[in-house]
Amino acid sequence: MNFEEQNGLILLDKSQGMTSFSCDGLIKKLLHTKKVGHLGTLDPFATGLLPLCVGKGLRYVRFADGFDKAYRCTAVFGKKTDTMDIEGEVIGGRLPNSEELVELQNSDFESIRAAFDEISKITSQVPPKFSAKKINGKKAYELAREGKEVELKPVPVEIRKLSVISIDIIENMIEVIFEVSCSKGTYIRSLCDSVGDMTGFGAYAKTLRRIASGPFLEADSYTFETIEKMANEGDYSFIRDASSIIVEMPSIELNNKEAADIKLGRKISAERFSSDMDDGLHRAMHEGKVIAVVYKADEKGRSIIRIERMLA
Repeated sequence: MNFEEQNGLILLDKSQGMTSFSCDGLIKKLLHTKKVGHLGTLDPFATGLLPLCVGKGLRYVRFADGFDKAYRCTAVFGKKTDTMDIEGEVIGGRLPNSEELVELQNSDFESIRAAFDEISKITSQVPPKFSAKKINGKKAYELAREGKEVELKPVPVEIRKLSVISIDIIENMIEVIFEVSCSKGTYIRSLCDSVGDMTGFGAYAKTLRRIASGPFLEADSYTFETIEKMANEGDYSFIRDASSIIVEMPSIELNNKEAADIKLGRKISAERFSSDMDDGLHRAMHEGKVIAVVYKADEKGRSIIRIERMLA
């Protein structure tokens, strides 16, 4: 890949302590470009998969907005923090006593498992006050740190799957490792806090790692150190085709004339594709390449294909 062709998608394995925007900045500096943007913000204390679009790859950002995410989290029971994670101040919670610990072990932590099962059924969630959710143009965490009252409204969420991986007792505190697949905008810290309240012990997120985002997996990501080393050696293979963002979108295959017309912004008839297209977005393909994202529409009694986003 030539330097001028550095357009596409980078799957970054974000390290702890970095903000998502600082990751954008590192890639901008490394690739000498102003055009970098991430798909789905990660908290600074979280690690894992952070997809970044570079250059012309930014054309695809809008199509990743609804991506489901998956996370692996360690929840610690016995303390409740104001930020719902390990970095916050303790504001409550209690350690289980020896009798409770014995009872929990003997029941295979039945009450804790039940709480996770219950939380997996939620359909809405109030974002944490220490979050990037904006209130009148200002981020909630900025208002919270100024000591101002933060009032956030519930937002719809969906937990696709939640699995408890392990439960251990460490220094009278209970540590639970779980994995969750969920809709966009779900706060895993809030899940930990809610489960802690259900059990009466309080809980917070000790570690949080994103393991999937849409069709992308953590196994395919690179640390920044690896990316930096490869780039310094002239190897840009860590930049993949951004069209992989819409790989799960249904497609139609254009012939030569249709592809030429679409590239010129012309409307084409949808009659030939009537059995292949629903009312949603589709990839318009030609000779193995994505030309545009299109949709079917009615115009003066005839069915046509309109362009949502030109990508050729």
